[in-house]
Amino acid sequence: MNHESLRIIRDEHAGVAAVLRSLVSMVAQGPQDCPLRFFDVMRAMLYYIDEYPERLHHPKESDLLFPKLARARPELMPLIQRLESDHLQGESRVRDLQHLLLGWELMGESQREPFAARLRQYATFYLDHMRLEEEHLLPAAEAVLTEADWAELDEAFARNHDPLAGADSAAMDRLFTRIVRTAPAPIGLGPALHLDDEEKRGMAQGQLPPVHGHHAA
Repeated sequence: MNHESLRIIRDEHAGVAAVLRSLVSMVAQGPQDCPLRFFDVMRAMLYYIDEYPERLHHPKESDLLFPKLARARPELMPLIQRLESDHLQGESRVRDLQHLLLGWELMGESQREPFAARLRQYATFYLDHMRLEEEHLLPAAEAVLTEADWAELDEAFARNHDPLAGADSAAMDRLFTRIVRTAPAPIGLGPALHLDDEEKRGMAQGQLPPVHGHHAA
């Protein structure tokens, strides 16, 4: 049987994974000729990870899904405790990334690798966390939870759906649009971070480089 809460969890995981991979890809490209735009979109993506997965997605898992599974399948407690420990570390890890990004922006290229290394660690940590949930915890939940459990979970997850994963929210729509329109391809629709000579002359005169690509109508 399909459960709305499981669909939401998987959709939100997909949204987080896409943002993490975009962050890693952006760092590999670097600011190039557009540092203001580069750091703007990097801050926006870190803000998304801090605001929604850490503050809304994880508490629903920790407060509702994990306790139900622990009661139904006590042998899963070591895995649940590991995942809960991950949740408790998540917010401080994002704060650390935000601080290191600010150091790179203010202090220059010498601070790039400390941020890049910590981001790679965080992306690996988070992707592994979601893999454990999807490969082990969610199948167990499907097997043992009752319809009453699912009704409670479905209602709770729907109430705080991550807007980047598809729910309606004007504020998050604006954030998503900002990320997509500002980030360069293949992440988003923004212009390349490396400008040709003509684009550099235009920027010097206050002209913005063109946006390559557009959403289908």
